[in-house]
Amino acid sequence: MDTQQILSELEAERDRLEQAISALKGSMSGRRGAGPVVKGRRGRRRLSAAAKRRISEMMKKRWAERKRAMKAA
Repeated sequence: MDTQQILSELEAERDRLEQAISALKGSMSGRRGAGPVVKGRRGRRRLSAAAKRRISEMMKKRWAERKRAMKAA
């Protein structure tokens, strides 16, 4: 294999890599928040209406018990 053939194959490979990179960059630009993805970090968790209601009832019960304890002391 001569030097000119090696150079032309390397240049062809470079062109393919540049096309792949630009395609990947283009697909990332359509994504919301196109910044880097941080591993291990999640989005905000959403509670269902039933879960909110259950938590609300438990907190009301907790505060009622504390209020009773304060009056007894």
